[in-house]
Amino acid sequence: MLSETVDEMGLEAYIVGGYVRDMILERPSKDVDVVVVSNVEFMEKTGKANPGIELAMAFTKRLGKGAHCSYFKNFGTAQVKWHGEEVEFVGARKESYTRDSRKPIVEDGTLDDDQKRRDFTINAMALCLNASRFGELVDPFDGIYDLEDGIISTPLDPDITFSDDPLRMMRCVRFATQLKFTIEEETFAALERNKERIKIISQERIIDELNKIMKAPNPSIGFVELQRCGLLELILPEVSALDIVEERNGRKHKNNFYHTLEVLDNVAKNSDNLWLRWGALLHDIGKPKSKRWDPLVGWTFHNHNYLGMRMVKPLFHRMKLPLDERLKYVEKLVDLHMRPINIADEEVTDSAVRRLLFEAGDDIDDLMLLCEADITSKNEQRKRGFRENYQLVRQKLVDIEEKDRIRNFQPPVDGDEIMQIFGLTPCKEVGILKTALKDAILDGEVPNDHEPALSFIMEKAKTMGLEVK
Repeated sequence: MLSETVDEMGLEAYIVGGYVRDMILERPSKDVDVVVVSNVEFMEKTGKANPGIELAMAFTKRLGKGAHCSYFKNFGTAQVKWHGEEVEFVGARKESYTRDSRKPIVEDGTLDDDQKRRDFTINAMALCLNASRFGELVDPFDGIYDLEDGIISTPLDPDITFSDDPLRMMRCVRFATQLKFTIEEETFAALERNKERIKIISQERIIDELNKIMKAPNPSIGFVELQRCGLLELILPEVSALDIVEERNGRKHKNNFYHTLEVLDNVAKNSDNLWLRWGALLHDIGKPKSKRWDPLVGWTFHNHNYLGMRMVKPLFHRMKLPLDERLKYVEKLVDLHMRPINIADEEVTDSAVRRLLFEAGDDIDDLMLLCEADITSKNEQRKRGFRENYQLVRQKLVDIEEKDRIRNFQPPVDGDEIMQIFGLTPCKEVGILKTALKDAILDGEVPNDHEPALSFIMEKAKTMGLEVK
């Protein structure tokens, strides 16, 4: 139907970009981009300067009921939506850039101009829509061979490509990650040379690409490439700083950067939760600050979980990541990720499990998934021991929750009731009683029910000299 509309209007049009790439790779793709070549005869005949928008409007009319066309004159583009499908239309163009901006100066151009402005050879292929050449592949930069060889390279000089629009550096790594392709040698060298240019890109744009890397089946691919070319140090220095191994007296600690990426991939195998993946990426960022040498035990990272948790909010704020419940969720994962292993290393007591359930709440299952992903030891016997201990913790979590209903619990005697019983206004004594009751329930000294909780409060209040009013 689109091809017929193109021919009826006397235009020359092509499907370009990601849809062509994904069709050849047999990957699902929803983004259809159509480039319409400028046509002097069409413009003289119709008086219309933008054949892309005109084609979009005619195609919408041909589709009939349910089709909707939106056009954006400032950008010279149009979008047609129909039954969940989207097709973008634009006139062929050529672009030029100024040094301090990634926004191009746009002029009408030929198909060749349009393909030259594309970021990578695999995104510069075009399929003709005209009936006489329908389906003909126009591939001036041999993108088809790069697809076959699994290579990411640029159509023109990569230094110009990346300097003109530095976001393309992030896209380069993202495509390598999503497609599991290799970045061509000269293209990668240009990433290294132009890395500082990323500073003109907004954090929102960078995060959009980072999140796409995070959502890939093996996000570690992207973070290795970002670290190799030097971009990660500029974007996420807290993660980049993990890539160090120190040795003293013949004793080394592990490389926490590659450990982190292994944990991230382990989580990605079991969950598509983006924020759980962020928790995995950031779970050890406190280690560089907490690292100490102890002559008796070697390298230590005491309290790295707490220090890491304190680093999450400034990082989220700088990166323009959400500062809502998703931030609190990641902070919780980073803060608590050592708790299950500490429990598993010792006797799995009811008290410790109650406290873990209380602090993790509804996120306990995600926390346990992260902790199990954190088992990256190369010693199979040690790894098996950790997993068996975690199974004990998991079973204990189920048993305690069924018995004591601790997850997200609120003490059965609250502050209002305490103030009413003893005739108090909000004060330190109320807080002491509430904390004592919470600890007594979590330690298993008092059942999580109103009557025994009230009896505990009355006894505790006596020791504090409080009287019932």
